[in-house]
Amino acid sequence: MSYPNGSVSRRTLLLGAAAVGGGALAAGRAARPAHATAPAVRSVGCFDVIALRDAAGPFFLTSDAAFTGASGKDWAAARRIDPAAFGPDGTWQLDFRCYAIRRPGDRYTLVDTGVGPAGSPASAWAPVPGALPQLLADNGIDVRRVDTVVLTHLHEDHAGWAVTAAGVPMFPNARYVVQQRELDALEAGGSQMLGYVVRPLRAAGHLHPVDGPVVLNGDPARSARRTVTGRGGDRIRVVPTPGHTPGHQSVLVEGGRHDQVVVTGDVLVHAVQIADPDVAYRYEADQELARLTRRRLLDAARRDRALLATAHLNRPFVELG
Repeated sequence: MSYPNGSVSRRTLLLGAAAVGGGALAAGRAARPAHATAPAVRSVGCFDVIALRDAAGPFFLTSDAAFTGASGKDWAAARRIDPAAFGPDGTWQLDFRCYAIRRPGDRYTLVDTGVGPAGSPASAWAPVPGALPQLLADNGIDVRRVDTVVLTHLHEDHAGWAVTAAGVPMFPNARYVVQQRELDALEAGGSQMLGYVVRPLRAAGHLHPVDGPVVLNGDPARSARRTVTGRGGDRIRVVPTPGHTPGHQSVLVEGGRHDQVVVTGDVLVHAVQIADPDVAYRYEADQELARLTRRRLLDAARRDRALLATAHLNRPFVELG
């Protein structure tokens, strides 16, 4: 959910959008407390998927400005799917969400790490500090029992708590799974996330690049291509879902053919993109590829009756009709 370097200046975000970051107000409205409600949980086979809302608040653009190609019918459908996304005067209200996957043996896979602390790269536009450390503690999740962190992509609102303010991995026993293509694109573009997240993780030996689909087993000492600890066909997979960024990936939590949760990342960022997958988001790196990826993901989710676990909708789990 980021914006391309140079497309919007920090001054424009801070002044023109009232800087939703840093707990500031947007159009006179405070960001909602990130931990105002208990997290939602869905069981999939031997796993529990726990939604953790790191932050919430209005985006710096209205819905109409952020999305193109949506009809009135699309917006009406989106309002039915996620009514809380529609604020006064066309404002777009959104959550910033991570997911913890509880595995047998009280071990955890974490998908994304939110907006991060005050002063993180997301501070220019997102509501920081996020609540992830407190939410983990509230749910009895010891950071030392997180052995895998999947970063769907390296935008600042998805990797903010990957490291501490001192540049130390927040999850000391975890490998951080990122697509190599995402790292290559970041290197080519010179993103600030290189210095904030990638280089500290690499220096600490925690960065775990992968290339393409991978079945995770949650054990940093063993091959990433071994099956996750579970019964029968229960497994956790990462699959490339490019378009929003070149190396974007999503996570499939599978307990059987019709017992699945798809952690989407930013394949879709608003319910209007469920209503019509061809609706483009302004900050997709490759809008045409993003449309194709979104359509394929939604088609597969409908076919397999999978539940969507969304990063930015105001409801964490969405069942497709």
